[in-house]
Amino acid sequence: QVQLVESGGGLVQAGGSLRLSCGASGRAFSYSYMAWFRQAPGKEREFVAGISWSGGSTYYEDSVNGRFTISRDNAANAVFLQMNSLKPEDTAVYYCAASRAVGAGDIAAPARYPNWGQGTQVTVSS
Repeated sequence: QVQLVESGGGLVQAGGSLRLSCGASGRAFSYSYMAWFRQAPGKEREFVAGISWSGGSTYYEDSVNGRFTISRDNAANAVFLQMNSLKPEDTAVYYCAASRAVGAGDIAAPARYPNWGQGTQVTVSS
């Protein structure tokens, strides 16, 4: 079991940057695939980015590829999402998620992640 707590959200103007952090507790963190999802009002939760347990493989949703970067520090039990060139359509609650049973074919499926944080709000003004 992994417990997750997100931080770093806030209000930023379009074109600005934010860095989200997700702190994890639990010995399973280092062996867990980690991901960021987001959910805007009235929309389904969607995959944003994911990173393998070693950090050697990363995956991005098309609309954020080239603007967002996911990274992790297993020694610190933390995962990060650097968000640059933010757009108003990036406004959402961002969630950190962990799974030890997800593969390349289902990394974007929220149902494959048993562990979730409480979320952090990101608001991008135009």
